[in-house]
Amino acid sequence: MSSAAILQRVYREHRTLMLAALIRALGDFELAEDALQDACALALRKWGDTAPDDPVAWLLTAGRNCAVDRLRRARVGRDKLAQLGAQPEAVTTMTKLGESSLLETGDERLSLIFTCCHPALSEDARVALTLQAVAGLTAGEIARLFLVGEPTLAQRLVRAKRKIRDAGISLDVPADHLLPERLAGVLSVVYLIFTHGYTTDPDRPEHRTLRREAIRLAELVAALMPDEPEAAGLVALLLLHDSRSTARYDPAGDVVLLADQDRSRWDRAEIVEAVGLLDRALRLGRPGPYQLQAAIAALHAQAASADRTDWRGIAALYAELLAAAPSPVVTLNHAVAVGMATTPGEGLLLIDRIDGLDNYHLLHAARADLLRRLGRAAEAAEAYRNAHRLATNPADRRFLAGRLHDLDAQESR
Repeated sequence: MSSAAILQRVYREHRTLMLAALIRALGDFELAEDALQDACALALRKWGDTAPDDPVAWLLTAGRNCAVDRLRRARVGRDKLAQLGAQPEAVTTMTKLGESSLLETGDERLSLIFTCCHPALSEDARVALTLQAVAGLTAGEIARLFLVGEPTLAQRLVRAKRKIRDAGISLDVPADHLLPERLAGVLSVVYLIFTHGYTTDPDRPEHRTLRREAIRLAELVAALMPDEPEAAGLVALLLLHDSRSTARYDPAGDVVLLADQDRSRWDRAEIVEAVGLLDRALRLGRPGPYQLQAAIAALHAQAASADRTDWRGIAALYAELLAAAPSPVVTLNHAVAVGMATTPGEGLLLIDRIDGLDNYHLLHAARADLLRRLGRAAEAAEAYRNAHRLATNPADRRFLAGRLHDLDAQESR
C-alpha cells in the first residue's frame, strides 16, 4: 500500500481521535483542525514511498509542531503559548501527543462529545459541532439534516468553536455530579448521528460505519452512566433499528416497507441484546422518550409477521411518548398506529388535525395510505403526488412513484 493510501486510511479511521487529542491539548477547535490538516499536508511531502511505523503518532507530533508554528506566527498566539506554558497538564498532553498510547488511555471521542454538548452552547450548535467534530460530517451534510443553508450552518459552527475557546469550556468528561444534566444533549446528538447513517443511502459503507459509531458512542455513554435508563434505552433503540437495516431496501435500492420486509434477514442477535437492555432499563422505573421508542420498536421486532403486530400496544406507547415528548412527528406516528389498531378513518381524523407538517412528505404518504385503505382513490393519488413532490431521498421518491402508479393502474381497470 502506498504512503498516500496509508495516510488516507489513517485519516479516515483515526481522524476523530487525533482531532480530539489536539483539541484537548490546544483548547481551540479551529487551531486543532488547521494543525491536523497541516500535518496531513506535511505527511504527503515527507513520507515519500515509505510511511512511518506509527503514522498516528507521527501525525500527532506533526500536528503539535504545526500548531506551535501557527501560534508563533500569529501575534495573538504569543499569549496562547504563554497560557499553555503556564498549564502543566497542557504541556504534558502536548508532549505526549506523539504517543499513540495516549489514544488508548480513555475514549477521546467521549470527552469530545461532552465538550460539544456543553450547555453553554445552543442545542443546534451542540448537534452541529458534534456531527462535524465527532462523526466527521461536512457542513453541507449537516445543513441538509437541519434544513438550513450551508453558509448559515458554517457560521453556527464557527461561533460554537470560538465560544468554547473564549469561554474556557472544559474539554474533559464532566464530573459525576454534572453528568445527568448533560446526558439529554449527548443522547440527542448520538441519535442524530445514527439517523444520518440510517436514512441516507444506508448501504453506503461510510453510513454503515456511521451507524456503528453511533451505537458505540451510545454504549460508551450507557457504560459511563449505568444508573441512567435513558442511556440504555437509546442503545436498545439503535440496535433495534440497526437490526432491520439490511431488509429495508431491495437489491435495486428501492424502499421495502416494514410490513413487507423479509423478517428472516433481521439481525436476531441485535434484537435479543436490545430487548435485554430495554428490560433492564425499564426495571429502573423511570421511563423516558428513548425507552418508549425502543419499546415500540421491540413490539415490531418481536411480531412473527406483520399481521400479528400488536398495534394496540404500539398506539398506547405512542400516547405515552406523546405525553413525555410531544411533537408533530410523534403525533403523526400515533395517528398511524391508531389507524392500524382501529380503523383507517380514525387515523385519518387524527392526521388531519396535525399542524406544522405541511411540508413533511411522510405526513402526505401516511394520509395517502389511509385514504387508499378507505377506497378514496382520487384523494389518495393526490396525497401520493404531494408526498412525491416533497420527498428528497431518491429511494423514497421511487417508492412513492410506484405507489401512485399502482393506484392509477387499479383505477384504470
